[in-house]
Amino acid sequence: MNILLVCAGGISTSILEKSIRDAFGPERADWKVEAHPVDQLEALIDDFDVVLLGPQIRHKLRAVEKTCAAKGKPCEVIDSRDYALSKGDKVLKRAIELAGA
Repeated sequence: MNILLVCAGGISTSILEKSIRDAFGPERADWKVEAHPVDQLEALIDDFDVVLLGPQIRHKLRAVEKTCAAKGKPCEVIDSRDYALSKGDKVLKRAIELAGA
């Protein structure tokens, strides 16, 4: 499974990206997670199974939902507490649920 994290600049989600990667464990070694600015979504979406938005760009959810729906990709805003505390395991669990993996 491939998870795309989007935020304003792709920088703030990089800490969460590492935490999610750490939560993969050896049984998910072929899975991928990347953080990018939301303005790169259309160029990247085909390579990912699920899109998660940083809480700071919650206001862009409708536009992201439209792009994701056109490609059949689930998306959601990351829980603010999980984001702030970099709870990669919880965010990963939610991504798996969204993707139906």
